[in-house]
Amino acid sequence: MSPFVASFMTGCVEVVCGPMFSGKTEELIRRVRRAQIAKQKIQIFKPALDDRYHETKVVSHSSQSVNAVSVECAIDILKKIYDSTRIVAIDEVQFFDEDIIKVVNKLSRRGVRVILAGLDQDYKGEPFGPIPHLMAIADDVTKVKAVCTSCGAPASKTHRKPSENSDQVLVGEADLYEARCTAHWDFQPKDEDLLAFSVGIDSTDQENLKVQN
Repeated sequence: MSPFVASFMTGCVEVVCGPMFSGKTEELIRRVRRAQIAKQKIQIFKPALDDRYHETKVVSHSSQSVNAVSVECAIDILKKIYDSTRIVAIDEVQFFDEDIIKVVNKLSRRGVRVILAGLDQDYKGEPFGPIPHLMAIADDVTKVKAVCTSCGAPASKTHRKPSENSDQVLVGEADLYEARCTAHWDFQPKDEDLLAFSVGIDSTDQENLKVQN
């Protein structure tokens, strides 16, 4: 038996992450379908918050879909898991509360293969929800990229179009978001402050050196 198959029997955690429009959900669906072909018992979950395409299906931007169970919070997943389930797939995992970390750990310890897909960064470039912790405990992390809408280069950032809503969570599609490479992603004010601070430090150091000399 290969080590890869053995890891599934002992439980494992897989994370697929990246910006919007990078194919995260499509990759989750691909893995789910391979498991279905192998006739493995699988359950798929999504946060009730994400009803952009369908209330009870996980749907990719390319219109691929699989049936799923919509849940309000992470603990609800444990309540709906069957004893015979060997694989659990969870889409848009960044929208779940911190309890998702405990849920994922519990499932993997039960011997379940857990497949997670979600945004690793929000539109400000900040780590999104429980994703950093899930990436840290994962046995495998796949970071996928989109295509920059400005230049066509590989994109790892999500740009939010001008909006009065500055909340981290704002569900939307191409009407609100674009994929951007680092060069064409909005420069953040806090970064400008940091650079200004760094320049100030450098100048001070130079003056101190002059005095010492």
